[in-house]
Amino acid sequence: MKKLLIVVDYQKDFVDGSLGFKDAIGLDEYISSLIQEYHENQDDVIFTFDTHQKNYLETQEGKNLPIVHCLENSDGWKLYGKVATLIQESDHCIYKPGFGSLELGNYLVDKNYQSITLVGIVSNICVISNAVICKAALPEVEIFIDTKGIASNDLDMQKKAIDILRNLQFKII
Repeated sequence: MKKLLIVVDYQKDFVDGSLGFKDAIGLDEYISSLIQEYHENQDDVIFTFDTHQKNYLETQEGKNLPIVHCLENSDGWKLYGKVATLIQESDHCIYKPGFGSLELGNYLVDKNYQSITLVGIVSNICVISNAVICKAALPEVEIFIDTKGIASNDLDMQKKAIDILRNLQFKII
């Protein structure tokens, strides 16, 4: 039975672009090592992409976070650093217009994974949102949140998100 690694929104705009922050840059080596490990073991990797359109500022999210980011096919929308060089044709990419992805849940619902591990950014927004969707799709699969592979520009919110995830029976490593 395969394992699954989900790399959440490790995109240029979240690392060193319009919403970038220092701690995000430091994740590149660690997330890259996980991707390589999963590929070597012939396990699955999913990349999610925060994906917005030119009308972003008119959307619900844009009204609450009026910083244009991750416009589809822009430089900031692309994966960051070494992570960007490791994507393979066999990896699944999900382009999501908001924090969580219903497409991810629908994709997972009939899969039979040994475990799922999530890494990426932002821990207290997109990571937590997609983790809950994974749990809803596959309630009997152990789902791990790898704290070495997540980051937020707000460490207090990250701690709260981790506490909530632990309470929801995610495995925090």
